[in-house]
Amino acid sequence: MDKVIGSLRVYFDDPFWVGLFELYSEGKMSACKVTFGAEPKDGEVYKFILSSYYRLDFSPAVEAKAKETKSNPKRMQREARKFATAFAGTKSQQALKLQHEQLKTERKEFSREQKEAEKQRRFDLKRQKKKEKHRGR
Repeated sequence: MDKVIGSLRVYFDDPFWVGLFELYSEGKMSACKVTFGAEPKDGEVYKFILSSYYRLDFSPAVEAKAKETKSNPKRMQREARKFATAFAGTKSQQALKLQHEQLKTERKEFSREQKEAEKQRRFDLKRQKKKEKHRGR
């Protein structure tokens, strides 16, 4: 089974921003060019890919080898460690972590309520002072 690799490059081709889709499959490469107009934001590009990728008109396949991207070994090591620590530990450790997360959310909620109550108290105090000023004293 062969790998299928897709890539998208967005670049400025005066006066428009252009997206170049490349699709490598079975030792062949197909391409498609899309004009965006104004500079697209990441979210707009993502939305375009999700909604319009299947409608793109790719060129006929040409013989080409897919470029193998070499990733940084330290980065790979870091990502593997991060993934491993996310699921590591005994069930008791996982339970403690879950409890810690729940306490953290409760603490945040309590803090938010305290801030709101203090804000309301200050507002009421201000309103009361204004009323006293308008009583003609």
